[in-house]
Amino acid sequence: MTSIAEHIAEHAAARPEAAAYLCADERMSWSEYDARSNAVAAHLVQQDFAPGDRVAVLLPDGPAVHCALVGCEKAGVVAVGIGPRAGYKEIEHLLRKTGATGFWTQPTHEGREVADFVADLNRAGGDVRHLVDGAEGPGVATRVRDRWIGADDVFLLNSTSGTTGMPKVVVHDQRRWFAFHELAVATGALSGDDVFMSVVPAPFGFGIWTSHVTPTLLGVPTVVQARFSAEDTLAAIARHRVSVLAAVSTQFVMLLESEAFATADLSSLRVLYTGGEVVPYARAAEFEDRSGAAVLQFYGSNETGAVSGTSLDDDRERRLRSSGRVIPEMQVRLFDETGQDVTASGRGQPGCKGPTLSRGYWDDAEANAQLIRKDGWMMLGDVVTLDGDGTLCVVGRTDDFIIRGGKNISGPAVEQEVATHPAVALAAAVAMPDPIFGERVCVYVELRPGTSLDLDELVAHLRSRQVSKESLPERLEVLDALPRGSGGKVAKQKLREDIRAKLSSAAGLA
Repeated sequence: MTSIAEHIAEHAAARPEAAAYLCADERMSWSEYDARSNAVAAHLVQQDFAPGDRVAVLLPDGPAVHCALVGCEKAGVVAVGIGPRAGYKEIEHLLRKTGATGFWTQPTHEGREVADFVADLNRAGGDVRHLVDGAEGPGVATRVRDRWIGADDVFLLNSTSGTTGMPKVVVHDQRRWFAFHELAVATGALSGDDVFMSVVPAPFGFGIWTSHVTPTLLGVPTVVQARFSAEDTLAAIARHRVSVLAAVSTQFVMLLESEAFATADLSSLRVLYTGGEVVPYARAAEFEDRSGAAVLQFYGSNETGAVSGTSLDDDRERRLRSSGRVIPEMQVRLFDETGQDVTASGRGQPGCKGPTLSRGYWDDAEANAQLIRKDGWMMLGDVVTLDGDGTLCVVGRTDDFIIRGGKNISGPAVEQEVATHPAVALAAAVAMPDPIFGERVCVYVELRPGTSLDLDELVAHLRSRQVSKESLPERLEVLDALPRGSGGKVAKQKLREDIRAKLSSAAGLA
C-alpha cells in the first residue's frame, strides 16, 4: 500500500508545480512539499534520531506542520502531534508520556521561548532536543529513503481528552486513515477536481484526514490558515474556489454569524464536513440554504475512526437529524452498563471492530482495558439509538466531557486545576450551553472559610499554571455547599440544570 510520503513523491514527479497547500501568504507546490519534507527528514537523521524515536511537532496550521509530519515519516521516526493551542502543562505531559526526544516548534509559543521551557524540562530529568522549524539547514544530500515509514507502521501519536487528568495518547498507522479516506470519497463523491479547505487543527483526527491524508491521496490542493477567522475563511473559499470545507459545528455557526457571509461568493462550495459535537439542525439547514452546500458528518472518535456517516444520497432529515447509517465494515454492536450485548434493543453504548480503528493508547494498559473489551470490541463514550434501517442517533455522553467548539474538555481535569487555588475547597466543572460554541466551561466551587474568589482571579491563577486556553472557565458560581447525590458524590446533573435555568432566566429578562 502506497504511503503518504510516496503519494507526495509521485505528485512531485508527475506535476511538480501544482499546488499542495495554499494559505494567506504562501503557496506550496507538490515538489516543494517533497523537498521540504526531505530536508526535515535529513536533519532528523543527521541529528542521530533513530527509527522509532518520537519527535513532537507543535506548529500553527499551515504548510510547515505538514512538512514536519511527513519529514518525520521519511526519517522513520514517529511524530507526536500537539495541537497549536496546547498549554505548557499539557505539552510537558505529552513529551513525558510519549518519551519524545525531539521537539519541533517555532522559537516561541504562548509568549514564552520554547528553548527555556525545554531547558527547564531537561533540568528536571528530561532528555529532549529543541528543533526550530525553518532552521534545519540544507541537509538535503542525506539519503533516507530506506527509512520511510510504511502504511502499516505507526506514524503518529496524538492526544485525546481524558476523564481523570491529562490527555491520553492515541496510536495511529496510515492504513486506518486510508480506510477512512475511502469512506469519505464515497459519502462526498470526492475527486481530483476538488479543492479542500480544513480549518480544524491538523494533529487531531478530523484534521488529519481532511488536511493531511485525503487531499494528498487525491492529489488536490488544501487551503489552510494559521488561526481560524470566519471572515478570512469566507474570503479564501471565494478566492481559491473551495469545494470541500471541513469545520466543526462552532466554526460553521461563526461563518453564519459573520456579516461577510451575506456577500461571500460560495458558489464553488458543494460539501461541508462537520461534527465534533451534536450538529445543530436549524443552523445546519440555514448553512445549506444560504450556501448551496450539503452538510455531511461522520460519527466516531479519534480512537475508533468512523462508525456511521451521512452522504450526499441522504435526504436532509437523515443528514442533519442523525449521525447517518452505520458503516457495515465497522460491525457496530450496542452494550448496556453491565457489558451485555443489547443491539437488538436499539439503545446502548456502541462498540465496533473494523478497518478504521486505531491501535489504542500509547503505554496505557489501564486506559486500553477501558477502551477495548476483552472480546476485542472498541468502545465509544456515548449512548446511542440504532433503528432498523441502521440509522444511528447520539443520545448523550457517558464520559464527563465539555465539548467547546468541537474540542473535548475533561471536566475532572478542569476541576483538578481549579482545586489548586488556595481559596477552593471543592470544584465541579459542567457544560454551560452556548449558541456559538455549543458548550462552555462553567465551574461551581465551595470556598474555604474566610476566602473569596472571582472569575478573573481564578483565570489568572490557571494561566499562571499554563493551563490550555480551551480549559479556562468562562463562568464561576460560588455555592455554600455543592449538592451531593446519594452516594456522596457531587450531583453534577443538578448543577447542569442550575446553569441552564440561570441562563434561561437571564435570557427571559433580556
